[in-house]
Amino acid sequence: MGRPLTVGVIGVGNISAQYFAEFPKLPGLRLAAVADLDVARAAAVGEAQGVRGVSVDDLLADPRIDAVLNLTVPQAHAEVALRVLDAGKHVYGEKPLALTTAEAAPVLARAAERGLRVGSAPDTVLGTGIQTARAVIDAGRIGDPVAAAVAWSAPGHELWHPAPAFYYQPGGGPLFDMGPYYLTSLVTFFGPVVRVSGVTGRSARERTVATGPLAGTPVPVDVDTHVTAILEHASGAVSTVTVSFEVWATRLPLFEVHGTAGSIAVPDPNRFSDPVLVATADDRTFREVSVAAGYPDAGRGVGLADMARAIDTDRPHRASGDLAFHVLDIMESILTAGRAHAVVEVTSTVERPEAVPPGERPDTW
Repeated sequence: MGRPLTVGVIGVGNISAQYFAEFPKLPGLRLAAVADLDVARAAAVGEAQGVRGVSVDDLLADPRIDAVLNLTVPQAHAEVALRVLDAGKHVYGEKPLALTTAEAAPVLARAAERGLRVGSAPDTVLGTGIQTARAVIDAGRIGDPVAAAVAWSAPGHELWHPAPAFYYQPGGGPLFDMGPYYLTSLVTFFGPVVRVSGVTGRSARERTVATGPLAGTPVPVDVDTHVTAILEHASGAVSTVTVSFEVWATRLPLFEVHGTAGSIAVPDPNRFSDPVLVATADDRTFREVSVAAGYPDAGRGVGLADMARAIDTDRPHRASGDLAFHVLDIMESILTAGRAHAVVEVTSTVERPEAVPPGERPDTW
């Protein structure tokens, strides 16, 4: 291409503000238009961003747009992605890639047929936090990786989100909402997962919206709200993952990796650049290590910028549809394992994405 990727955004809900804040920092991307089912809202957001606010059909028909950032609700991810690809445009979406692997597979197939790219959040794994932790592992500073432990929890998103119903529908819950940050990091650290086991469940607690114009509205719960899983990686490492909307307070460590010669306190993978702490067999005190890899000063949208640069240089992009598909397969397998009380083989696989070397930036063009 040799020029910035011209981007249209479909879906201007809560998360879109974080992406809009980053566009001015990423000259490899040029925001051209926004669209939403609520055309009036699209027009208002477009005016605020200095671009056109249009209908979804008009955005897809615009030949000037190279790629679409899909920020719709999870239930619409696959449908919108297919429409974008059929319009001849690359697509990058929020997580999860789709509600199921059966929904997601045609998206990847259509992209391959048309020679187009599919990218997917989370791109937080491209920041200096997770990439520095990966560099510590790859450099052998903790010996051979043995295990990882994740314990993310909260009482529930209805306490802060003004319209939280979708978090409790298929495509939501703690596994599909927060799981991708941790699972994508674990695959980045250890490679693909080959089998899973786990237990899932939900409480009978009644949930209501706590803030905004819908305050007091009941929130139906149609997903499991507490999930504990064991993941076996092809590399031999074992990860234990607990994610929950049922915990009012905790003192459990958020994310740790353990090896034969040391341990890493991994930063929050929902953030880009928190510090990495390492303890070793010789010094069993966690100490902060210097940034060793990752895109500096990154924010949401860096994965799309990485994809734009990859298109221009004809290389694989890091926050890829293939990686998101494998993470979706892991999550789907965890739910199957929990409900069947069984060990489930994960049939998909993926290569570890290329590391982000120190000093590399996605915003040079």
